[in-house]
Amino acid sequence: MWIGLVCFLIASDNDAVRSQALKLAQETIILDGHIDVPYRLFEKMEDISIRTASGDFDYVRAREGGLNAPFMSIYVPASMEDNGAKAHADLLIDMVEGFAKQWPEKFAIAKSPADVERQFEQGLISLPMGMENGAPIEGDLANLRHFYDRGIRYITLTHSKANHICDSSYDEERIWHGLSPFGKELVVAMNQLGVMIDVAHISDETFEQVMELSKVPVIASHSSCRHFTPGMERNMSDDMIKKLAAKGGVIQINFGSYFIKEESRRAGDTMRKEIMKIREEHPEDEAKALIDAYRAEHAFPRANIQDVMAHIEHVIGLVGEDHVGLGSDFDGVGDTLPDGLRDVSQFPNLIYEMLKNGYSVERIQKICSGNVLRVWRQVEAYSQK
Repeated sequence: MWIGLVCFLIASDNDAVRSQALKLAQETIILDGHIDVPYRLFEKMEDISIRTASGDFDYVRAREGGLNAPFMSIYVPASMEDNGAKAHADLLIDMVEGFAKQWPEKFAIAKSPADVERQFEQGLISLPMGMENGAPIEGDLANLRHFYDRGIRYITLTHSKANHICDSSYDEERIWHGLSPFGKELVVAMNQLGVMIDVAHISDETFEQVMELSKVPVIASHSSCRHFTPGMERNMSDDMIKKLAAKGGVIQINFGSYFIKEESRRAGDTMRKEIMKIREEHPEDEAKALIDAYRAEHAFPRANIQDVMAHIEHVIGLVGEDHVGLGSDFDGVGDTLPDGLRDVSQFPNLIYEMLKNGYSVERIQKICSGNVLRVWRQVEAYSQK
């Protein structure tokens, strides 16, 4: 009898916390630092104003999850460094502007924290934009102004390869050993214009130089903690997180299992090498069947929502609650998202975990958006001096 009563009380308590999480998700601004919707739709167009058959984001699921301010990633592949980068970025910005024009009752472009807050009150999903890879700047600071005018509010300085701005964490060749001479000019110009500097993807040397040069806080729009993935330069070390926080910055945790869990990272590396080998050794049609068979035989060890929480907890333990946010990488990490955070409708699951861990409403609001909005305001204020 007593066991049954205890189980009933526990279940009732869990239901109450779950209801609180759902309510909080709808009442709180949830800002996601990095969602690859433009890249996904460039590959295969879908109507995101309704529930889509594929992908991690659409209007219906965003509303279910309480996602109000997804930064649309204007992603430019490293292969475009000297091959149409600016034109490609403009094309993707046109696409995002098209969402707001086609469905003005659902989406609105956001160019400031004030826009995000006003549009939240109006029941709209804000679409701020960040550029992933600074290649479209093309070595001309006039292009920085061009993209600022078009709504770009952060720039990830590089992506998978070194570019004309700096070195990449993914690239073994270190051309500049940090920032290029132009990259140093760009950091100063971004501060002056009011564009947030995104240190995701850059090399450790580049990070150190950015921290020395920038007069304002910076963000890591979709990075996680290297503590859990030793040797993975793409994630941030404890020392880097401390330096980021000392300057007032925010690390926005990437949800991809590869970034979250060492077992997933190692399995992903092995799978990628095997798939590349298959592609090199077999004709395209034959390779596709072999790759499908390989994936069916080798299940990917997916992370779970508690693993994501471990990264949030780690940052708070290192530097406090003012320096961590969310940068899911939805639509950018394929089928590697953790159980419990498989698409944008599941943000309440993360809030539920925070409540279970004893987080106050104020702390949850900081993590969901407050910390990044604070950095954005500081960058704005510095540029207006």
